[in-house]
This record gives sequence, structure tokens and C-alpha cells, in this order.
Amino acid sequence: METQTISKTADREISITRILNAPKELVFEVWTDPKHLSEWWGPNGFTNTLQQMDLRPGGKWIHTMHGPDGRNYPNEATFTEIVKPDLIKFTHAIPKFDVTVTFEAIGNKTKLTMRNVFESAEIRNFLAKEHGAVEGQVQTITRFEALLSKMSEGKELVITRTFNAPKKLVYKAFSEAEALAQWWGPKGAELEVNKLDFKPGGIFLYSMKSPMGEMWGRFHYMEIVEPERIVFTNSFSDKDGNITRAPFSNDFPLEILNILTLHEQEGKTTVTLKGSPMNATEAEMNFFTNMFGGLQQGFAGTFDQLEEYLSKSK
Repeated sequence: METQTISKTADREISITRILNAPKELVFEVWTDPKHLSEWWGPNGFTNTLQQMDLRPGGKWIHTMHGPDGRNYPNEATFTEIVKPDLIKFTHAIPKFDVTVTFEAIGNKTKLTMRNVFESAEIRNFLAKEHGAVEGQVQTITRFEALLSKMSEGKELVITRTFNAPKKLVYKAFSEAEALAQWWGPKGAELEVNKLDFKPGGIFLYSMKSPMGEMWGRFHYMEIVEPERIVFTNSFSDKDGNITRAPFSNDFPLEILNILTLHEQEGKTTVTLKGSPMNATEAEMNFFTNMFGGLQQGFAGTFDQLEEYLSKSK
């Protein structure tokens, strides 16, 4: 039934889905807490003044958005359904559109979907073209994600590197088997790609040979936004792609969620990789955070190889 509803309203929708590095209960709490809402709601440069937020069916959400151009944008919405911590529905008054926000647990992470349905395709297209509604929604959710990341400071491994290459070329290096085979993995390791199905739900299965012996690893892709964002879990595995423990410790987490973003400026691309364990025990989380120094050093070597690959691919 849901599939039929989406197909009937597809031309009237603006939707976004994100995998967030936080448990569902926390994501719902941050989304609905007025003290947090004012920090992230709206596109880049916007601030908010909240007049009322009555989080219940029939309750009002009244606030004023202040644009970077100094203009004020009054907003009023009415909540129509609240199922904590799974669902929020509300109707925006002017222009009128219905919003459904769902929160789906993926282990200790969250798949968030925000779906706006307008009264007509013409209104949807006008807002997208004249007011940048699509990009505005992307920026809003990105600000929300940044707030969650800030709250998780110290628990995420964060790697940032700027490459002298355009974003499309860097994205290609992460998304094609021939490219990955030339740079992915620690220095001194020989990588062989067994399988690459680069799509949400797809698998990248590879083996690495080094003086330490042969190891297998896998990615499971969860979210892909070309050429800007790749979300995947990675883990050690056997040759058939079954998840296994790390060969060096039973306390290393079985799966790491990685959120990779690419941002281009003046022909250079900044890659940011944020990683944190999936469903880790306290011992596994402590082991992971204690390894930050070694992991950062390892990624520095891996990204050196990526830099060399990119310099040859221009």
C-alpha cells in the first residue's frame, strides 16, 4: 500500500533519506527538543525564533526563520500524528504541504526519511526552482547530522584530507573496482577485488595480502548520493563475505559504520570520513577509541596511495 501511495505522489514530493550515526531514540529526541531545533532547522545561514511547539496531534509548531539576507519567514504547522520514537507527521500552513518524518533503527544507528508532499506538482516544482527547496532540505538535514556528530564527539573516528582533484574523479576512485584495487588498504598490502556491487545493499568484497598474511574484508553499502556521499559498514570477513572477528583482537568491533562525504572547492576535494562501531559492547567501544591514533596513521597511508592514484588519473 505504501508503494502505491509513493508512486501516486512522486511528482509532488521532495524527499530525503539519511543514515545517521546515532540511536533512534536520540535522533527523535534531538529532532523534537526545542532547544536543539533552533540550532539546525533550515538551510545554511538560517536561524530560528520559536514561538510555540506543542508536540501532540493537533498541536501547533509556530516559529520564525531568519534568513542570511535579513528577511524573516514566519512558519506555522500543525502536528497530525506522533509515534515516539518512530514517526512525526505535520501539515505546514502556507504554502500547504504534508510532512512525514520516519525514524528506523539500524542496529544502534538510524535511517531517517523526511518526505514532503505538496498539493500539486506545479507548486512543488516552483518551490524547487525559485526557492531552492530541494537543496534547502539537503542542507537542513546536513545541519541536523552535524549537530548529532557534535554530540558524539570523542566517540567517532574522524579523518579529513584534501586532494588536488575534482570531486567526480575522487568519487570515481571510491566507486569503481579498478580504482579501488590500486589504492585501498594499508601501505605494502596487495589488494584483490573479489566483488564490487556499488549500490545501496551491495557488497565490496576484497582480500589483502601482506607480510602479516592474507585477510579478507567487506563493505556493505547503505546510502549513496553521487558524487557527494557514501555510507557503508566495513568489517573483516571470510572469502565468502561472512563477517568475522578481526585477526588481531576479539575486542575490535565486528562492524564499523562509515559516513564519507566529498566537498569540492576551487577544483580541490575535501574528503571527510567519520567512523563508529555498530552495536558495540563497552569493551569494543573502548578498544575502538583507544585505536584512534593507529587508525588515523593507517588511513594517512591509505590516503597517500589515493593521492598518488589521483595524480596519475587526471
